[in-house]
Parts: sequence; structure tokens; C-alpha cells
Amino acid sequence: MTENAYASEADAENLFSSELDFDPFLDLEDEIIRLRQEKNAVILAHVYQDGEIQDVADFVGDSLDLSRKAAATDADVIVFCGVRFMAEVAKILSPGKTVILPDLEAGCSLEESCPPDQFRIFREAHPDHIALSYINCSAEVKALSDIIVTSSNAEAIVDQIPMDQPILFAPDKYLGGYLARKTGRDMTLWPGTCVVHEQFSLRELVRLKTLHPNAPVAAHPECPEDILREADHIGSTSSLTNFVTTSPAQEFIIATEPKIIHQMEKVAPGKTFIGAPGSDGCVGCNNCPFMALNTMEKLYLALRDGTPQIQLPEDLRVAAEKPLRRMLEMSPMKPVTETARARAVA
Repeated sequence: MTENAYASEADAENLFSSELDFDPFLDLEDEIIRLRQEKNAVILAHVYQDGEIQDVADFVGDSLDLSRKAAATDADVIVFCGVRFMAEVAKILSPGKTVILPDLEAGCSLEESCPPDQFRIFREAHPDHIALSYINCSAEVKALSDIIVTSSNAEAIVDQIPMDQPILFAPDKYLGGYLARKTGRDMTLWPGTCVVHEQFSLRELVRLKTLHPNAPVAAHPECPEDILREADHIGSTSSLTNFVTTSPAQEFIIATEPKIIHQMEKVAPGKTFIGAPGSDGCVGCNNCPFMALNTMEKLYLALRDGTPQIQLPEDLRVAAEKPLRRMLEMSPMKPVTETARARAVA
């Protein structure tokens, strides 16, 4: 466990509860809606956030699509309910907007696995390689990269790189391994992992499949290879949501952060979703401790106080924007898939 990770959602909330300064009798949802209008703000929620945060957000989806949506609005303030690298991407793409993250401690195990100084040494040791970095990394690592990728567009981008061009991939070794197998490319991988996806248990998953033989397994490519071998569908969060919507199956085993099930239940009502188990057999217990740091209380305070803000030196922002823009140029055009609240930012 990394130094900023917590053993449970309860630990994450209890640690900061004494710091929350507001009237306990406030209707938080009403106050958030009022402040959103007053501050001309847009609220973004990743699909790994608690359901109550997703329900009050203007847009719900994955980090890149959310940042694109925010940049396209006339909002002055972006409140990003996700983790730090997501809020940084929003700031990189929307430098003129105020970007707020409800809890600055909401990091990411993948980001923390790849310190910029060590990544620089990694790059220098492979001067003939092109560096592809998964979006789950810091702004500093982005600035040291040639192209940023997401789980949605990575395969299409790799396919555009000449076959004789060696590739470095960071920071997720499981996503990198999955891409290498899919594309047939030989990649040099950074050894990072996601604290959520690496905890899924093959033994417990096989056991769960025997109890639900008609339930397809939908898995995120951040999962280890043995989990992916059991999957009927592998894809990004938007791909997984589309799969459960269009599949004729009526129940599914979901091998990613279980809070995505909140959106799945909305878009595919009547279907049953079962979170993939960890080594202790607990179903749907692989919650992200970083995502859990954002709460409705902290969202309210972020809107009320306008803090904590994401600040990036302009030279770093410009350097990090370059590989992001290159990614956008190389990404296949497809419709936006995030769920949006029908509200114009006034």
C-alpha cells in the first residue's frame, strides 16, 4: 500500500472528518446545486466515485472525456471529483479555468509508482524508444513522454507507430502487456500496477463463475493477465458500460472498481452486476482508497471555498499538453459516451 492509501473508505473519511467545517444540518445536495450556479462551475465525476457524487455531477465518465467536456463549456470553475492526475489533465486542457479537486490527497497508485526523476532515467536508458504513457501519470511524467494514451485509444495509437520503432510503455505493466499481446508489439514496460485491479483473485473469480455460469466477465485491461484470460469482454470504463448495455446477458461479473456499477444500473436497469472478488472472496470490495477520499462534504466545501486548486507552472503545463494533443490527433473519432446531466452551465 502506498503512503497515501487507506485500508478502507471508512478510514479515508474518518481521517479528514475533523477538518470539515460546515453546518451538519445543511442539505448538501441543494447547497452544491446552489453553489454550482453561483460560481458558474461544472462538476465532473469519474465513474469510480460514490453514487451520490455521480448523481449530483454535470458529467459522469472517464477522465479524458470529462476534461474535454469541461473545456467545451463556458464554466469558470471545474470541480473534478476524481484523482489528482485527472484534475491536472483538466487544468492542462483548460488553463484559463479554475480547477478544484475536493481532496488533494486523492492520488493514484499508478501515478505514485512512476516518479518523474526515475522515469527520466528510464527514458535516457532507451534513447531510441518512443515513450507512450498511460494517462494515469503525473503532469511531470506526461511532459517527459512522446504520446499519452488511454485504455480507450491505446491500441489504435500503437497501431499507428511504425513496426520498427521500439516502444516504452508506462506506468501500468498490465495494460502494457495487454497491448503488446493485442498488437504483437515488443514493448519495454514500466513495472507499475493499479492497487484496485491487482487485487482480483483468479481462484475466487473462477469460483464465482461456477456460481453464475451465464454471467459474462467484463474486465478492465489494468487487470493482471490471468484475470483477463477469464474475461468475455476487455475494455475501458466506457467500453465496459457499452458492453453490459448491448449484451443480451442479464447478469455480469465486473472486474474493475465496483462503483462503476452505479452507472451500469442506470443505463441497463433490470440487469444484475456482481463485482469481481479479491483474495478474501469478498465480492465488490476492491474499492479505490484514493477515489474514496472525495465526499459530498468535501465537494460542498470545495465549491464554497474555491479550494484546493490545481496549480501547474506554465512551462510544465505546456510541456505536458504536447503529448496530450498528439494523442488527440491520433485518436479515432467516436461519439462521446459519458453520461451528462441535462443542464446548461449558466
